[in-house]
Amino acid sequence: MHWSLVRIAAAMTALSGVLAGLIVNIDRAGRENQVLADVLANYFSMFTIVSTILAMAALIGAAEWSLRHPGTTPEPLSVALSLAATAGPVLLLGVVYNALLRGLPSTVALGDSAGIALLDAYGIEVLHVALPLYFVVDLLLAPRRRALPWWSLAVLVGYPLVWTAYTMIRGDLVANPDGSAPWWYPYPFLDPHGPGGYPSAFLYIGAILVAFLAIGAMIILVARYRAKRAFSHGGHAPTARPLSA
Repeated sequence: MHWSLVRIAAAMTALSGVLAGLIVNIDRAGRENQVLADVLANYFSMFTIVSTILAMAALIGAAEWSLRHPGTTPEPLSVALSLAATAGPVLLLGVVYNALLRGLPSTVALGDSAGIALLDAYGIEVLHVALPLYFVVDLLLAPRRRALPWWSLAVLVGYPLVWTAYTMIRGDLVANPDGSAPWWYPYPFLDPHGPGGYPSAFLYIGAILVAFLAIGAMIILVARYRAKRAFSHGGHAPTARPLSA
């Protein structure tokens, strides 16, 4: 099977997870008498959703390039960077959710109907299990991967930093849809109104940045190793100097 079709299937599966979560949030907004526009704006501001949408775009873009350029030549740097830059957030989301958040009770979920509860569970598993696992497979097995220069690490952490800045600025400009506070932050550890204030929030941000740097370095190392191995087995050189960039 052409790997492009696998990437398209992964992107469509991710889309189904985003839509499942969207339906759940719309249902809960109606049930809790929340302003739908605020709920939707918050939903599409969450790191999980933004990261998934970017990952879908990267997968579709990579598949489209591969279909238009059949052969064995390595993917262009733009494709490699887009895949790597979206793989990092998706992988970290998978690790954090399954290590720290899985099984935690949700008060709002207690009022879900059976159908909404099923959609909620489906969306969670797709976005926090299936998609991260796919990116591991893509990183390790997808053909035509190329070596990434070490400066790519700046690109890999760029999106999380932009999202964090957006979130910290936006947080005090919007109210919680449930009316509990005149601010809204998607994750409690980013909320500077908590007991630890801004120092606690920035401490978490620093720790997350370190995690992104570690995951980004791992992605670059794997890409460089695979490119070097392919070149040593008679494949195309991904760059003029595969491992010196």
